[in-house]
Amino acid sequence: MRVVGVNIPDEKRVDIALSYIYGIGRSNVCLVLKKANIDGARRLNTLSEEELGRIQKALEPYKIEGDLRADVVGNIKRLKEISAYRGIRHARNLPVRGQRTRSNARTKRGKRVTIGAIRKEIAQRMGIVAKQDGKSKS
Repeated sequence: MRVVGVNIPDEKRVDIALSYIYGIGRSNVCLVLKKANIDGARRLNTLSEEELGRIQKALEPYKIEGDLRADVVGNIKRLKEISAYRGIRHARNLPVRGQRTRSNARTKRGKRVTIGAIRKEIAQRMGIVAKQDGKSKS
């Protein structure tokens, strides 16, 4: 089934299926279903065309999907242009809302890259460490 240009799974409950729409969360789903006068426990494939029309009519005042995504991208772009702190964090791909980055923030910063100890042979080839002559001091 398609609602507002989004494919929604037919076998799901109505209250869960509507949350697949970007910009419609669980709290908005309750308001939409109350306005459309539909029980959220029903399955999407059991709804009639008239009931689907009521749901789409109830979704009209909300900014969802493409419009909302464009607004979010525009807001981030504006923050970058005015060089706000949050804009700089977005540009550097770091957490924006004050989270710590020393130990966490793996989803933003990516996979760990170990920097540090170099193997002895590689260091000798690079000329960082002087070569050993093999004699040990006793």
